[in-house]
Amino acid sequence: MKNLAAAGAADNIGGEGNKTWNSIGSSSHVFVRRVMQIIMFLVGFAMLWMFLYNNFASSPFGFHAISHYFNGMSTQEYYDPNLRSVLKKASMNQKTVIITTLNDAWAEPGSIFDLFLESFQIGGNQTQKLLNHLVVVTWDQKAHTRCLALHKYCYHLQIKGDNFTNEAFFMTPTYLHMMWRRIEFLGTVLNLGYNFVFTDTDIMWLRDPFKQFYKDADFQIACDYFNGNSYDLHNLPNGGFNYVKSNARTNWFYKFWLNSRVKYPTLHDQDVLNKIKMHPLITTKKLKIRFLSTAYFGGFCESTKDFNKASTMHANCCVGLENKVNDLKILIEDWKKYMALSKNERKNSHPSWSVPKSCRGSFERTRKRREKQNKGRL
Repeated sequence: MKNLAAAGAADNIGGEGNKTWNSIGSSSHVFVRRVMQIIMFLVGFAMLWMFLYNNFASSPFGFHAISHYFNGMSTQEYYDPNLRSVLKKASMNQKTVIITTLNDAWAEPGSIFDLFLESFQIGGNQTQKLLNHLVVVTWDQKAHTRCLALHKYCYHLQIKGDNFTNEAFFMTPTYLHMMWRRIEFLGTVLNLGYNFVFTDTDIMWLRDPFKQFYKDADFQIACDYFNGNSYDLHNLPNGGFNYVKSNARTNWFYKFWLNSRVKYPTLHDQDVLNKIKMHPLITTKKLKIRFLSTAYFGGFCESTKDFNKASTMHANCCVGLENKVNDLKILIEDWKKYMALSKNERKNSHPSWSVPKSCRGSFERTRKRREKQNKGRL
């Protein structure tokens, strides 16, 4: 009996022991599984973080700009066969196009667009051939109809709920919207693999500018004022004329530029460029920026002094469509007189622009008015 009792006790002890070990093993298994789940979550989170950092480092303002990135970068043009067709037809051998934008106010007969096209014609063989590579992006149907009557490569940029038909006065909400929509569109062109020269329509093309572009630059841009050093980021760029090569660096840069308006909502693209051009991310991405000399790419802010070097002239530092048209007509006449000279006469002559200072005066008056208004708000 004692032996049986002892055996029974032993069995009970063994049974309880097995239950204890099974319980411990089960708890250990759950613990390990939980640890693995946590590790997998952390690894996944780290991978997500790296993805977001690499793709949205274009925003210097943190993750609040991510949703803006998705909403801001339109895919409408990217999948538009009409745009792809126009770019392909207008492209030079190395997938390079010239792009300008146009609304109805600037497309009216005798207005900016007529002068713009005329500048290509009077420039001779150097510029006339470039019209075959010019894509005119129109903001409204009237401008598009007028473009098609004068030029073969026109693309109507569909924008719901916006009216860009009338003159967009400097720094008005319509003007700002138009400028940022332009940056977005040019980013799409880069994404499609095309290099481009963007030119405002109030820029007169006098010579082939490609001969003066830097071969090693990703992004090169004209200046309102040039300090003599094409590498110096302290130059004052003008967003109305730039040559951009399509690559990973410039694709990133245009997203970065577009996203930067979140921090500077009241500034236009050119002023924002001045804010971000020294951002450390640009150095990290190794974007090669060069600034174009006003000796070749001049304007009303700082004109090209030597007619023998002039490639383009821009009606910058000028406010008002009427002012621009009047002064550009005078500039065109100056250039026609110069082109009428023989080659030897051109080399030995020292002509100067007879453009009056009405444009410059309009810009200064507008600038002072804005400064006065801003002081009043304070």
